[in-house]
Amino acid sequence: MLAAERRDHLLGLLAREGKIVAKDVAAGLGISEDSVRRDLRDLAAEGLCQRVYGGALPVSPAVAGYTARQTVAPDGKQKVASVAAGLVRPGGALILDGGTTALAVARALPQDLACTVITHSPTVAAALLDHPQVELFLLGGRIFKHSAVACGAAAVEAAQNVSADLCLLGVTGVHPEAGLTTADSEEAAMKRALSERAADTYILASSEKLGTASRFRVLPWEKVSGLITDAARDAAVVEQIEAIGVEILTAG
Repeated sequence: MLAAERRDHLLGLLAREGKIVAKDVAAGLGISEDSVRRDLRDLAAEGLCQRVYGGALPVSPAVAGYTARQTVAPDGKQKVASVAAGLVRPGGALILDGGTTALAVARALPQDLACTVITHSPTVAAALLDHPQVELFLLGGRIFKHSAVACGAAAVEAAQNVSADLCLLGVTGVHPEAGLTTADSEEAAMKRALSERAADTYILASSEKLGTASRFRVLPWEKVSGLITDAARDAAVVEQIEAIGVEILTAG
């Protein structure tokens, strides 16, 4: 099989199965695992897959820049945001992550809601300035422009001094096996710090993120209370996540 044919085979397998196991592909094609790994390195370099131990997973489309991500699945994000906003109780304290879905959550909160919102996102904070009964706490640090959020040591330290009832967290990759991932190590650390300060953490995930992975793990599934998604309840990846014991809140 020519290199171009192997490439098409791998991409087709990734689309159909949602993952590539290098040893299985090597056995099926009668080639060495080294050859498969080289092919996967080439695909990963083109941004067409995320390499993991033993193979590869689909790459998340949410690794694009902040401005570009605002045009990715806006309807799905709005549906997720609507359900997420309904989890915020009057008088409660919410840790709200940054990113485009979190911004949609901020905009979905009722104008008359009285609560405390803690965020490391200047854009989220700005969106809540016209909510007269929302008390805002903005955590500071180095601004990671890809997601328009504060990250780094100063931001993590600030996060360690707050607490909340609920954390609504965005990620770029949501996979039954790889867990919850994002593309930047400092952003992953900040998300963990935020999650640790809340009684419950729910993941905001529009359907294009499901079944995909990014380079850095944010949290394993046992660390979250549930997943909010607009994906169909009977979608294979949703059923796999639910089988792990994760609560699924569907946004139809």
